[in-house]
Formats: sequence, structure tokens, C-alpha cells
Amino acid sequence: MTETMDNVSYDQLRQLVGLVDYDSRNDPFPVRSLDAVVFIAGNATQTAWYYQSAFGMKLVAYRGPETGTAETKSFVLTSGSARFVIHGGVRQESPLLDHHRRHGDGVIDLALEVSDVDKCVSHARAQGATVLEEPHDVADEHGTVRLAAIATYGETRHTLVDRSRYNGPYLPGYQESASSVPARPGAPKRLFQAVDHCVGNVELGKMDYWVDWYHRVMGFVNMAEFVGDDIATDYSALMSKVVSNGNHRVKFPLNEPAVGKKKSQIDEYLEFYNGAGCQHIALATNDILSTVDHMRAAGVEFLGTPDSYYEDPELRARIGEVRVPIEELQRRGILVDRDEDGYLLQIFTKPIGDRPTVFYELIERHGSLGFGKGNFKALFQAIEREQELRGNL
Repeated sequence: MTETMDNVSYDQLRQLVGLVDYDSRNDPFPVRSLDAVVFIAGNATQTAWYYQSAFGMKLVAYRGPETGTAETKSFVLTSGSARFVIHGGVRQESPLLDHHRRHGDGVIDLALEVSDVDKCVSHARAQGATVLEEPHDVADEHGTVRLAAIATYGETRHTLVDRSRYNGPYLPGYQESASSVPARPGAPKRLFQAVDHCVGNVELGKMDYWVDWYHRVMGFVNMAEFVGDDIATDYSALMSKVVSNGNHRVKFPLNEPAVGKKKSQIDEYLEFYNGAGCQHIALATNDILSTVDHMRAAGVEFLGTPDSYYEDPELRARIGEVRVPIEELQRRGILVDRDEDGYLLQIFTKPIGDRPTVFYELIERHGSLGFGKGNFKALFQAIEREQELRGNL
């Protein structure tokens, strides 16, 4: 099939959203897709500018004191199907600022688009989930949205959204906005097309608990498991399992620390975030070279990869032919991995805030449905080099 959508082929689109054979009628918790990644920031105004300038996102909606919401400022940004919402507290007594004092900049909500909010909440409650907001409608001149929310690890929540009767820019109360930050000269229409997956870090001994929670409460299934030498270095280790919804559009790797000689990246995150939370967000791009070049020119810092990684003859034998010369990947520090389904290219930013917590992954998939297992050791060694510079290893 050669049908295209905004220069993304049909096959690439299937990879980006993870389309699989799936019947939602038999799903007790029918999740359609990731609706939004919702952040709390110490300065939402500047953070929204950063995502426009450095990540090439478009500002599409706004809510704040000027629109009748005195307590908060909220910015909605998009890139392809990816949607980020940035909240900031305006008044000193704002609970958003209390959250920020505990955790710093970070993800408070992984909102999910669902086909039946009431059905999902009923099932979640029956399975012991904590319901934070009961199903309710919000409406304006653009229609009606039905919402609810349940608690997951740490202070993270899943807002459940049914916007099938709504055609506004985001939610009632938000006004449409036009992006005020012009694109960089020569930049593509967008630097990434979708959120590929969101990674959660949980406390020691809690990974299996939350994997089981996603099975019971949300009907998610296991996609992958990483333990032992696959996910360890000489100094630190972690364990990881990946769960996804029925159509595989929503993928949540869950990590916990493992015993090692020194402090792992998970330990560091849990310490500085003050508990469990979303560690990193993987962004799907169909041209990782261009995306890295434009983001780096905008000041985004990426983890470095030593030349020895690319000079390893075992790597070259394992990955085979990829779409770009390995020298181009080496020049940018992009990692490459191959599995039985194909290959992927990936690279990771350094933490984007003051605390060593939230960071991003860029990923370009060519058939592979994996998460870069062959790169884990090189990635963790790169993270350890940064931890050592921060004095946190």
C-alpha cells in the first residue's frame, strides 16, 4: 500500500501507532490512544516556548487568567498526533505549585482517549483502582467531552477522555491559539509525528505490582521483559517490563531499580523526583537525522556515544544494512538496533530540567517493534557518565 499522510507512508503510520488486529467490544477497558502527556512546570509560559522553539511543536490552545481561569496557565501543543499540555500555577496557594515543589517539572497525567468513560471507570473500580474523578461532562459551544480520572503509580494519573462529541481545540475552557514561535529555516513540517511510548519508574519491588495493576485494571498485555545482563552494566542495573493496550497504540515500559555496585538511573530519578513517576517519553520520527540536527541547533543536548560503539565489528555484523551510512549515525551519536522484525534508530536527550529526572528519546522504526535491547548497555553507560559528572553515581 502506498497511501501517504503528511509524508508518512501507510506502513510507517501503522508502526507509529502500533496498529494490530483488535476488537474493542471484548475489551473491559477500551483505550483508543494516548490523548495527551500532561506536565506541571515551574514556568509554564517559558516551557511552552521551549517546546515550540526546540521541539518544533505548534501551540494550538490556551487557558489562563485572560480566559477566565485565574489559578493556572495551561498551554496545549501538538506535533502530528502527539499532544503535550503544560500547566503552571499562578497564585502562591496553587496545588500545582505544591506538586512542583515536591517533584519539579514532570508528568502529572498520561491522559487516555477511551470509547466509554463509564465502562472504564466501572471496571477499574471493580478491580480496586482509586477513582480520582467520577465520570462527568464538560461542555461549551464546541460540544461536550466526558471525563474521569484514576490514580496510577506515584502521583501520576490517567484522565479518561471521550471527545467523540467535541470539535474544539482541546477541552471546554480552552481558546484556540496560533503558534507564536516561527519554525527554524529549513525545518520540516514537524520534527516528530507521535508519542511512541512513555516510561514509568517505580520503587524497588513495585514493578510487578504495577504490571499486574495494568493487566487487571486496564486490560493491558505484556509486550516485553528485560532482566539480568541485558539491562545492567558493571556498576548499576534495573529491571523493566513493557505493557500495552489491546491495539498497541499505548505502550508503557515500567522500570524498577535492581541491586548494583552503585546508584542506577532509576535510583537517581526516584531520589530527585521524590517518588515514582514518568521518566522519559519516546517520540516517533520518520527522519531522525533531520530531527536531531534541528533540535541540536536549537540547543537540545543529547547523550554522547563513544566511537568504539560504532567501530565494534559485532555491531556492524548484527545490524546489517540500514537506510543511512553508519558514519552519519556516528556523527550524531544515534544508536541502532535490529531484531527479528526489522531495525530501529534511537537517541536520548539529557534531562531537560534542573533535576535529573525527565528526558526524551527519539526513535525511528523500520519494522522493529522492540525498544533497543541491543543498545541498553551503551545507553546506561552514557547515563552513568552523566550521573558521575553530577555526583550521583
